Amino acid sequence: MRNSRFYPWVVVGLLWVVALLNYMDRQMLSTMREAMQADISELQKAEAFGVLMAVFLYIYGLMSPVAGVIADRVNRKWLIVASLFVWSAVTYSMGMAVNYDQLLVLRAIMGFSEALYIPAALAMIADYHTGSTRSLAVGIHMTGLYMGQALGGFGATVAHEYGWHSAFHWFGIAGVGYALILALFLHEKKRVIPVGSGAVGPAKIPFLKGLAGLFSMTAFWVILFYFAAPSLPGWATKNWLPTLFADSLGIPMAEAGPLSTITIAVSSFAGVILGGILSDRWVAANVRGRIFTSAIGLGLTIPSLILLGMGDSFITVVGSAILFGVGFGMFDANNMPILCQFIPSRLRATAYGFLNMAGVFSGALVTQVLGRFKDDGHFGAGFSILSVIVAAALILQLMVLRPKVVDYGE
Repeated sequence: MRNSRFYPWVVVGLLWVVALLNYMDRQMLSTMREAMQADISELQKAEAFGVLMAVFLYIYGLMSPVAGVIADRVNRKWLIVASLFVWSAVTYSMGMAVNYDQLLVLRAIMGFSEALYIPAALAMIADYHTGSTRSLAVGIHMTGLYMGQALGGFGATVAHEYGWHSAFHWFGIAGVGYALILALFLHEKKRVIPVGSGAVGPAKIPFLKGLAGLFSMTAFWVILFYFAAPSLPGWATKNWLPTLFADSLGIPMAEAGPLSTITIAVSSFAGVILGGILSDRWVAANVRGRIFTSAIGLGLTIPSLILLGMGDSFITVVGSAILFGVGFGMFDANNMPILCQFIPSRLRATAYGFLNMAGVFSGALVTQVLGRFKDDGHFGAGFSILSVIVAAALILQLMVLRPKVVDYGE
């Protein structure tokens, strides 16, 4: 199978499920506080629950660059399999926790193990898919993250029907079982060594030399900012959009929650597919095709953020959320493909690890800042202000990022 011309898409399919499990296992806890607090009294305090959620985010962010460095130096297949196995075992173990301290430790281990996945997976997909299919392949993989985020909400449903212990057990067993399947069918990409080069294998770039090379590149700094800036509204919609819907439309959270998450999930799904197909075709005719496709996506998010902050009708609020989802999906599908136009393949996971850290910390920052805007009565204005930051990133990207090749190669 691994020698089949269809195998690159098999890799995307295999990793799509891992991406789903990655987001599902981390998100399900957010919906299960009510079910768990009867047995673990500390969770009755919102502050304690917030710490439990935050410890994952900060460890995940700090570990992302380390995960990228590791992924560029080991067999990515086994790194992905091990990562999935560990976080799934942790998910199962959370169902056995009897106190808050145990949950805190397990949540920290989950942050460590889940951080190992994304840089390795995207680097592997980029190696299997060259210019003609790269953005579409990355985009399809990203839909697995969206689906996992949506399905994570059903943790509360399972906990209500069967108990929170069983919810963690079942999700954990599913991941452990899939890790075994992945070990059988996922294979590392074989790298072709040029004839007459005298090389016996692909050389690993020394750690310090690799970091020096990355951070001496103007393009990498621009990409880092370009990734972090849209992460502000990206995380804002994940964490605060249900509240914005409830406030702007005057509807209860029981209606605002599903309406907002379904709207964003469906529109983002459409955006990554559209952005992937458009980018792969455009880059074949113009080496900046991926840059332009991503720019169009970010351009769509700017008016959508303004309308989200100022709108008070169903059509305006929901319509702007759809526009944001489509635009952000187009942006999401092209981050790694754009990175591949500037960064050697042996440093891509490392580079994406730093991007991931910047995105996660941006998310932590914007969640707190929007909370203050909410308390001060200027919640909608907070969303509108984010459009200015996105516009700055968009202008900088178009002015500075001028790739010379579709794929930088080794």
